[in-house]
Amino acid sequence: MSKKNQDSATIMVIFGGTGDLTHRKLMPALYNLVIDNLLPRNFAVVAIGRREKTDEQYRNEVFASINNYSRNRVEAKYWNKLKDIIFYRKFDFTDMSGYKTLSETLGNLCGKFHAGYESTECNRIFYLAVSPQYFETIVHGLEVSGLAKNNKSWVRLVIEKPFGEDLITAKKLNRKLLEVFSENDIYRIDHYLGKEMIQNILVLRFCNSVFESLWNNKYIDNIQISLCEKNGIGTRGEYYEKSGAMRDMVQNHIVQILSLVAMEPPVNLETDSIRTEKLKVVQAIEDFTPELLRNNVVFGQYGKGFIDGVQVPGYREEERVSPVSNTETFVALKLHINNFRWAGTPFYIRTGKRLGIASSEIVVQFKSLPNILYFKDKDHLQEPNLLVIRIQPNVGVFFQFNTRDFNSYNNIVSTKMDASQINRSSGNTPEAYERLIYDILRGDATLFSRWDEVEASWKFADKIIEYGGKKDFNFPNYDAGSMGPVKAFELLARDGREWINI
Repeated sequence: MSKKNQDSATIMVIFGGTGDLTHRKLMPALYNLVIDNLLPRNFAVVAIGRREKTDEQYRNEVFASINNYSRNRVEAKYWNKLKDIIFYRKFDFTDMSGYKTLSETLGNLCGKFHAGYESTECNRIFYLAVSPQYFETIVHGLEVSGLAKNNKSWVRLVIEKPFGEDLITAKKLNRKLLEVFSENDIYRIDHYLGKEMIQNILVLRFCNSVFESLWNNKYIDNIQISLCEKNGIGTRGEYYEKSGAMRDMVQNHIVQILSLVAMEPPVNLETDSIRTEKLKVVQAIEDFTPELLRNNVVFGQYGKGFIDGVQVPGYREEERVSPVSNTETFVALKLHINNFRWAGTPFYIRTGKRLGIASSEIVVQFKSLPNILYFKDKDHLQEPNLLVIRIQPNVGVFFQFNTRDFNSYNNIVSTKMDASQINRSSGNTPEAYERLIYDILRGDATLFSRWDEVEASWKFADKIIEYGGKKDFNFPNYDAGSMGPVKAFELLARDGREWINI
């Protein structure tokens, strides 16, 4: 962090301070930023909740959360630094009178940072770690209380997904935000973009001529993006019934990953240059006609089954889920990007819950050589060259190529070069929220979604969601512990391809 940012007094206000996101992700992230000395020198956290707690009670709860979820063990010298700058304030954020009290609290805190500081001289981050239904309410409260305006320092608003339920609601929410905050001060967070290997996509592409020179339809046969989970919906039944896999994963995480994989080289590494190239990818996705929707979209919902030998219920048997629900827990898509780089190269996408493996990865399959020379007889098996970018759980890069089998006279074998071992031994790498909070503090919005990106992704997703809403599915159509519906495999088999699991 620059000296200017280190010296600036900054207050981070977390709405939803008693929630799961705050305890599992935000507080452990702040603790690790303390260890790495990446927080401003004058920094404070004000957690907002509806329950009655003292500062000390809340700090004890945060300590327990950090102890459970942090990548670093709790050490007294670091915990004491964080503990002393955490404060808790109780108020119902639907009650507008509470924002006046919050304003007074922030003013008093700001005055303690440095002699002579005025209440408006501290930078402010308002982090909305709450249900989306409260976004507009909180923004309105910040507006009427004057908290959203800070003439002498910056104010930033951070919003978690989902950003709207469709294009119409997203536009409505965005209009309200822009009445209060400028686009440059709105940080629409997608935690997937904070993951190490997602950030590494651009480095792999644009810092290695061996890849970038081949990164096009002339050399690449297909690209697969798979975000597979063993977990079910847990206690999120009420949310997931309104969301489904399309809204929960495809419209945000997968579209963001797709845009990074397929984008053109930006003119520079400035935030807007990268975002503009990402936007072009989403805008270039082939329009889904009724015929393409029928042939290239597969929805699924898990039934009963076994995960790691343990029997689990079907989706319709989960807590707060309708027994006749048609909400999808699995989506597979085939799409094309209509530009010169990618015309004709299919992108296959799948995401689902209660699948047989838990992994998130991008598989780039290069075109095979013609069946001549070494591959002209049946004794030689040609495996395709694969570049696999592993997002989780085993973070790293995997490359498959063909070489001579030195244990025989003339056989050819597939050799696998796995760089994930290097990553695992390199240390305790930062988690997504650490990176994202650090970027918010620095004012670097590269890993956050600009409105036109969100708008384009909803235009893409809405057509598919509308198509699914008109169908009467025969759910459930895959067992928990399997790899999804049969039709998802047929989607690739029609093209002579198959899903690749490394």
